[in-house]
Amino acid sequence: MQEKETSTSAGQQSDDEVKQQKSEAIMNALLIGFLIGIIIWSVAVNSVGLVTLIPLYLIYRLVKKPKGVSATNE
Repeated sequence: MQEKETSTSAGQQSDDEVKQQKSEAIMNALLIGFLIGIIIWSVAVNSVGLVTLIPLYLIYRLVKKPKGVSATNE
């Protein structure tokens, strides 16, 4: 009886983790797209400088985020 409960709770926990990772990936993709839009706008207005470098740095930080670190500490 306990094995059934343990297996279902473990399965539910992994489903929750998958959903969280999926939503996190979508949010990262939206944020990166927004930052790329800022870079394109900055270059189009001929103002290559700090307005271009800050989004590039933020994109780098999002892409190079360690995979083992989660947003919630359990």
